[in-house]
Amino acid sequence: MAASQSADMGTGSVPKLLFKLALPAVVAQIINLLYNIVDRIYIGHIPETGATALTGIGLCMPILMLVNAFAMLCGSGGAPRAAIAMGQKDNDGAERIMGNCFSLLVIIAVVFTVVVSIFASPLLMLFGASENTLPYALGYTRIYVLGSLFVMIVLGMNTFITTQGFATFSMMTTVIGAVCNIILDPIFIFVLDMGVEGAATATVISQGVSAIWVLRFLTGKKTVLRLKKKNLRIVGKVIAPCLALGISSFVMLATESLLSISFNSSLSRYGGDLAVGAMTIITSVSQLVMMPLQGVCQGGQPIISYTYGAGNADRVKKAFYCQFGVCVVYAAAFWAAAMVAPQMFARIFTPDAELVEYTRWAMRVYMAGIFACGFQCSCQQSFVALGQAKISLIMACLRKLILLIPLIFILPMILSDKVFAVFLAEPISDIIAAAVTSITFFTRFNRILKEGPKKAA
Repeated sequence: MAASQSADMGTGSVPKLLFKLALPAVVAQIINLLYNIVDRIYIGHIPETGATALTGIGLCMPILMLVNAFAMLCGSGGAPRAAIAMGQKDNDGAERIMGNCFSLLVIIAVVFTVVVSIFASPLLMLFGASENTLPYALGYTRIYVLGSLFVMIVLGMNTFITTQGFATFSMMTTVIGAVCNIILDPIFIFVLDMGVEGAATATVISQGVSAIWVLRFLTGKKTVLRLKKKNLRIVGKVIAPCLALGISSFVMLATESLLSISFNSSLSRYGGDLAVGAMTIITSVSQLVMMPLQGVCQGGQPIISYTYGAGNADRVKKAFYCQFGVCVVYAAAFWAAAMVAPQMFARIFTPDAELVEYTRWAMRVYMAGIFACGFQCSCQQSFVALGQAKISLIMACLRKLILLIPLIFILPMILSDKVFAVFLAEPISDIIAAAVTSITFFTRFNRILKEGPKKAA
């Protein structure tokens, strides 16, 4: 029954299979955005205090991104390893990988919750909170972090559902949670008059529902890989290769957190709360580019990993080029929309005319090079799908750690318009990183296929 419901990785049309796996993943990624975007939309429309509250929520982003980063350390590292093991007909090994990743997720979530709960206030001040925005940021963070275990289970373990070919079940994980969030947000924020605390409470409850859905599936009868008690004990030789592979995704998301801190602290210094508010909106809109791109790559990952494990190089190439084309076209289309009508996106989040106008020009600068993300995401994530831990980590570090974060602080020292300089750092790093990553991937692709995979744990 499980086999009949899972996608056949080894045969059939690659474009059709990519569509079958990627469409639910893309939908799931977009719906996943609703957890935070719906919060921001409702919060931005709170009478009188909406703009300030929205800015406060933006200051929580580094913490939210770290939750995602730790989840994907286990999920994006373990799922490709499990898929490769399945391609080598070693389902027992794949189940050991999944069980180890789950246990590590739980441990990380508990430690993270305790640490952030204790140090929330000084952390938010470090991130650029002002006297006006700190109460909103603190109120949201202290409640949201209590649900970090649910978030990590949803994001980390849902990848193991997708990698088995159950894309529709994977999509439903986020659909269920997002629908709950959309329903609960206005109730907690406006009806119960809880404000930002209500938004955080609605999100925690919704993620809890999604986490239950994931665990029920992975311990049920429909799954190919089952979460079993005997596999929960963490074994170094099982978990270490997963962490080595997942570290690139972790770095990508963790540096997003560091990046958010860098942007917010610099913009708070040069442009005040208005500039930070604009950045909150721009960050939300940029996720509409990155999340679908990640969804496409999540759909392509099981095909690439499985056929790579099975030694079918031609099919790996077909899957990659199909994924690559979709990513490049989508990123270019979104870039065009952002250049033509940035104010359209801004008005979704706030009715404040001053904030809309500020966001309009800032978004055009920030997203001037976002078309390049289609190249960057497809190639970098394909390194992950092929089990290339070291090179994927280097490419993950390049755009943010090596280029973007230094430029955020260097460019204002060179240009007279300090706020413009901060926003300009993004397109410069996008274009350079995409060029380097693409060239590196295409020069190494055939050699990786020729060498073949190592035996999975």
